[in-house]
Amino acid sequence: MVITETPVPGGLARIIALHADWYGRHWGFGLPFEAKVAAELGAFATALPHPDARLFLALSEAGEVIGGIALDGRDRPAARIRWFIVAEGARGGVGRRLLGSALDFAGARGFERLWLTSFAGLDAARRLYEGHGFRLVEEVVAESWGVAVREQLFERP
Repeated sequence: MVITETPVPGGLARIIALHADWYGRHWGFGLPFEAKVAAELGAFATALPHPDARLFLALSEAGEVIGGIALDGRDRPAARIRWFIVAEGARGGVGRRLLGSALDFAGARGFERLWLTSFAGLDAARRLYEGHGFRLVEEVVAESWGVAVREQLFERP
């Protein structure tokens, strides 16, 4: 497995598909969620390359996209982590390496604060975030993803 910043053909589509599949099966998120991920990730990608933004992809030995994470620091001095996903069959360290790549990049760029949104029930993700210094600062019921969830805001100074 390798982590790359180099775009690969179909990489964005794969990240969108991973989100749509996993969140659809496990949380009932449907077309509004998939459309939101596609639109926002697509808009982000059109801004690349950018000195304060990166999309990291995890590739299998065969070159298949098995995960991804973005760090969007275009709104300095803060940066946001987005579209963090790992294929179910690839779990077991891939997420930790992806998050580490994003955090290393953020550190090198000198952001004052990092933040991300998640929601209650994603316990493994929360443990990973908290293990890397993120703290839950807000939790509200929202329908940002087309289904009512307890949306969480995590920050790291």
